Amino acid sequence: MSVEPEAPEPRWAVPPVGGWTADDLDTLPNLPPHTELIDGSLVFMSPQTLFHSRAVDFFTWQLQSLAPPELETVREFTIDIDFQNRPEPDVVVVRADAVESLRQTRFPAESVLLAVEVVSDESVTRDRETKPVKYARARIPHYWRVENQDGRAVVYVFELEPATGAYTSTGIFHDRMKVSTPFTVDLDLTAIVSRRRTAAPKSPEFPA
Repeated sequence: MSVEPEAPEPRWAVPPVGGWTADDLDTLPNLPPHTELIDGSLVFMSPQTLFHSRAVDFFTWQLQSLAPPELETVREFTIDIDFQNRPEPDVVVVRADAVESLRQTRFPAESVLLAVEVVSDESVTRDRETKPVKYARARIPHYWRVENQDGRAVVYVFELEPATGAYTSTGIFHDRMKVSTPFTVDLDLTAIVSRRRTAAPKSPEFPA
């Protein structure tokens, strides 16, 4: 009777002294999709909720359709903050000239106009505290945080205050979001969580 060989245990990458660098994300083997680098440490994405998926899709397509032609909207793409920080916002709006090749894997932070994060249970602290500080330090002018509040999408909007170099709140939006910067946006936020409705089938005995 043959005995199946035991599966090898997974081998985890051992960080070098001082932590990983932004360039390591492109060379480390077998990293899970959407791995980020925060303060030299690798951050892996947990399984995402339906709300998260819908919200990312919603903002990607809406911003892509509303942004002027000199801007590009990209979902789940890393940006270079510094050599030890390469986060991956859920959606970014960048200057079109930052798109240099279909093979590129990141954008420079100075090309980013807007970063959007959709909060998950495991990312609350990063999205509310850690990432805004790093995005502000990189001089990204606009930051939006999207949260699921009792089954409704709520968007917290922040703009960089030039004198302090920190974000200041410019609005909290429920149901409908209207802003004029970084470009004009008027969004029905209920569309993120609403179910698609289809007409009820007609009875063959009672045709219309």
